Amino acid sequence: MAKPTFNEVKALNSIAQDTKIMGNIESEGDFRLDGVLDGILNCTGRVVLGPEAKLKGEIHSNTAEIAGNVEGEIFVTDLLSLKSTAVITGDLVMGRFSVEPGARFSGICKMNAGEKIKSDIEFASNN
Repeated sequence: MAKPTFNEVKALNSIAQDTKIMGNIESEGDFRLDGVLDGILNCTGRVVLGPEAKLKGEIHSNTAEIAGNVEGEIFVTDLLSLKSTAVITGDLVMGRFSVEPGARFSGICKMNAGEKIKSDIEFASNN
């Protein structure tokens, strides 16, 4: 019988609803935003924006679940999920895409551009 394998769990970072950050954030763990971020969020894990979250800038991540407001570009190597409360103004580049009824999006959408996404994320992490 084979032994089960477990993925390494990295830290979960969370920014509370009444918090505003101006600047860039880099994280190797998962990241949840319920407050306000004016800058670039570069995360190698999963990004979650709660319904009250507001981000003006860019998101670079492996997967993302957006329920809040984003003004800027989103680059996701795997699955981008827009929840019913999401409001996005900006371009989206992702591997896979899921949209709930009620989500609003204004911009250009590019799907299955994996190599382009990886190079964009690597560029963002080097700057």
